[in-house]
Amino acid sequence: MENNAFKKYVVLGILFVFPIVIYLFFASGINNFAKLPILTENLPEISSWKTLRGDPIQFEDHITVIGFWGNDLESKKSDAFNLNQKIYKRFYEFKDFQFVVAVEDGYQDEIAKVISELEEGVGTDMIKWNFIFGSAEQIQTLFLSLESDINLSPKQSTSTVFIVDREANLRGRDDDEDVGTLFGYDASSVASLNNKMTDDVKVILAEYRLALKKNNANRQKSTRVILVCHELSG
Repeated sequence: MENNAFKKYVVLGILFVFPIVIYLFFASGINNFAKLPILTENLPEISSWKTLRGDPIQFEDHITVIGFWGNDLESKKSDAFNLNQKIYKRFYEFKDFQFVVAVEDGYQDEIAKVISELEEGVGTDMIKWNFIFGSAEQIQTLFLSLESDINLSPKQSTSTVFIVDREANLRGRDDDEDVGTLFGYDASSVASLNNKMTDDVKVILAEYRLALKKNNANRQKSTRVILVCHELSG
């Protein structure tokens, strides 16, 4: 009888503990997967750059898609359309999400026309499209701070766009099946935006939303503990 009772408790223990172990294993795996790797840390802040609207733009506390158009605006219109359709329209309603494009100073009027064309052509609210203006040297310096394997054209432009997190770190892939380390995403390729960038933006947004939920839960627990201690001391 005692042996049967022991076996019964062992079986019940396995049935109770095993699902918990499996859950923790997969939960841990999902959590680790759902973090876009940091490729370059501590990018220089952009809050001192000129902007189209006059208000300062910054990396801090934003999830930023940054591009570099330099003085090559005409050839980047198709890139802008792709980004607007495949990335911006899907994510711009997230509070801390933004687009930032570095353009050579003196091209403000041309950028205003590009914005007008995009608004009229696709009917999108362009409020999260931000343009910063600087010299060719400033654009080059900001671009080099990414420490990527991409090069700017002589016009200080590239079709590659990059994801920068809320702490001004460059995010990307360190195990991409095609290139190994993926620093950025080709805006001229709809396939690249659809197959890779969309997923990676989802991952980094989910990462921060999960962290926010955990912080809120921890604060609620702390508040409950304080209230209980207060009641006990009273």
